[in-house]
Amino acid sequence: MLPWKRALGPLAALLLTTTVALVPATAQAAAAPSGGGWNDYSCKPSAAHPRPVVLVHGTFANAVDNWLALAPYLKNRGYCVFSSDFGQLPGVPLFYGLGPIDKSAEQLKVYVDKVLAATGTAEVDLVGHSQGGMMPRYYLKFLGGAAKVNALVGIAPSNHGTTLSGLTNLLPYFPGAEDLLSANTPALTDQVAGSAFLTKLNEGGDTVPGVRYTVLATKYDEVVTPYRSQFLSGSGVHNVLLQDLCPADLSEHAAIGLLDRIAFHEVTNALDPAHARPTTCASAFD
Repeated sequence: MLPWKRALGPLAALLLTTTVALVPATAQAAAAPSGGGWNDYSCKPSAAHPRPVVLVHGTFANAVDNWLALAPYLKNRGYCVFSSDFGQLPGVPLFYGLGPIDKSAEQLKVYVDKVLAATGTAEVDLVGHSQGGMMPRYYLKFLGGAAKVNALVGIAPSNHGTTLSGLTNLLPYFPGAEDLLSANTPALTDQVAGSAFLTKLNEGGDTVPGVRYTVLATKYDEVVTPYRSQFLSGSGVHNVLLQDLCPADLSEHAAIGLLDRIAFHEVTNALDPAHARPTTCASAFD
């Protein structure tokens, strides 16, 4: 058995099932659509939407499956939209976001520069789901990203790690489990609450000057727990609990990023706050 498969114990299995359960298998691919869809490098941002949007996928996801609904939603509203794969592990196809998160942030840096060069713009906006809502903060804080990013929108981001509904508290009772996860799926270890990676990321404050931050969370999140750990503190932060906008919204961790048009509506508000409209349950039909 390959080492990465041995590493898929209870923690990884929970992340895997909740992240990809709603993804059609036929949609899996190594590169996002181009041409008339998103990742159209001939797209030039408009005066109404002057910055390209870079979508950052989560753990066990990829640049296509994570964005089959949100990318067209934004594209149809006039945004130039781009996505790429991050955190590849050797011998693991289709599922990304598994490698060390600081290395994924370095990949994001390179990709943002590619998008800026193609579109002729000075800044991008970032929208990420799960790990993809947290990983860019490393880019902003340590890799010079703050000068190239106007806003970061995190959808169910693992900003302060997760207990996976308490499962991570069991790791000390399984000798070698933490070492196995760290060696074979580093991104999982990096996202455990209290990890060395998260301690470094959050030391000295959650935010950096010059970037607007929005966090969209659902109280039904079963992966990034407790859900309020997703929220950020600091200047330029807008924390949103979806159920405060629409009590009937039952989305959990995967659905909020893959399907939830109420969350999508709030994403557009974060990208264009000057023209924001109230988000309600009716926004699901917008």
